Amino acid sequence: MTLTGNEQVLSQEFYQDSPEKVARKLLGKVLIHRTATGVTAGMIVETEAYYQGDPACHATRGRTRSNASMFGPPGHAYVYLVYGMHHCFNAVTGAEGVGEAVLLRALEPLQGLWLMQQRRGASCPRRRLVSGPGNLCSAMGICREHDGVSLQTSSLYVVNVDKQFTGTEAIEVTSRVGISKGKELPLRFYIRDHPYVSRR
Repeated sequence: MTLTGNEQVLSQEFYQDSPEKVARKLLGKVLIHRTATGVTAGMIVETEAYYQGDPACHATRGRTRSNASMFGPPGHAYVYLVYGMHHCFNAVTGAEGVGEAVLLRALEPLQGLWLMQQRRGASCPRRRLVSGPGNLCSAMGICREHDGVSLQTSSLYVVNVDKQFTGTEAIEVTSRVGISKGKELPLRFYIRDHPYVSRR
């Protein structure tokens, strides 16, 4: 698939919904990041939803300096560092003042493969370039400096691409992975049988 640059950027209203609904709706949309070194893009194939009352959510204990973006306007980025080395990218959802978001876990690489490969390492196979939230951020060049940016007006945004993915019957729903609390909740969503999903 070739991006034309005329794709429709998802509006702020798109994100003004519950984390679960946005997590489902984001599947099949395309994440794009334009940088001085080039453009990278990938179709979203796996997401996880996080509610403020959820024990695994960073906002459970209230607003802090590190999670402040999660309480900001919907349609903004919440980027945090895990284990002191991996960044994770979330799209803020719901109403401003409520700490809820959707974690992007995996993409199908569509554009800027050479740049993704450069960032991830020459030996990294294509299927793993943007598989897993840390790898996704690394390949897409997303880091803590993107925390709080608008997903409508910044160089990091999500677009709607016609006919990339339709039909809720193709969505697999499972418990989340890589967490210790609230892991039994069915809040992970991915495109069924897609080869770029991080885990089955």
